[in-house]
Amino acid sequence: MTVSPPNRFPPPPALPERCALFLDVDGTLLEFQDDPGTVALPSGGLDTLARLADRLGGALAVVSGRPLATLDQVFTPLLLPAAGMHGQQLRGAPEAPREVPDALAELHRQATVLAHRYPGVRVEDKGGAVALHWRAAPQAADALQALAARFAPRLDGYRIQPGDQVLELVPADVDKGRAVRRLMEHPPFAGRTPVFVGDDLTDEYGFEAANALGGWSVLVGRRPNSHAMYALPDVTAVHAWLQSNL
Repeated sequence: MTVSPPNRFPPPPALPERCALFLDVDGTLLEFQDDPGTVALPSGGLDTLARLADRLGGALAVVSGRPLATLDQVFTPLLLPAAGMHGQQLRGAPEAPREVPDALAELHRQATVLAHRYPGVRVEDKGGAVALHWRAAPQAADALQALAARFAPRLDGYRIQPGDQVLELVPADVDKGRAVRRLMEHPPFAGRTPVFVGDDLTDEYGFEAANALGGWSVLVGRRPNSHAMYALPDVTAVHAWLQSNL
């Protein structure tokens, strides 16, 4: 039996009194599922978030690769401050109009063909971005990565964003760190100590931003090379820690 090495990061302390809390969603507040539409917060999780948001004067935001409309379905009836699509959508801030390149539609078409060849692959059209998921079809990873690499030079102004068994083609000027910085410029976040909690490679941008702004960051799970200062082992531990801060 292989035993995972202990996490080199200590557990997080209590939240500062004047904290701005930024939470990733999948893998942080929600367990991963092959079909993300089937996941739900653990029992009591919504109440914990509502009470914590109230304690923080509303300075609690979810920062996710999901679109805002999908996030609102997960957290209903709460309407939390949120950054969707890695910050491409930001509640309360105007979105800059973007021209979606024709190559993105062609990428989606070819990825859909691959999905028929590899049952379990999920191709997610986010409007201004495309995500290629292979959690339920790990044998498709190489083919999807090769497809993304082939299209990347044709997608001017876009970058490949790797994640946990997913690749996304996203605008190059969008990431979770930029989303945190923009939210920190406005009430109720301005003037507070930022804390970012997340599990994925995409959350490293958020970790860096929170650290640079005088706050701190929490990795969920294990990763040897992370900018996080603290760590929690899993989703269950995240909810227990959040509840302990009420």
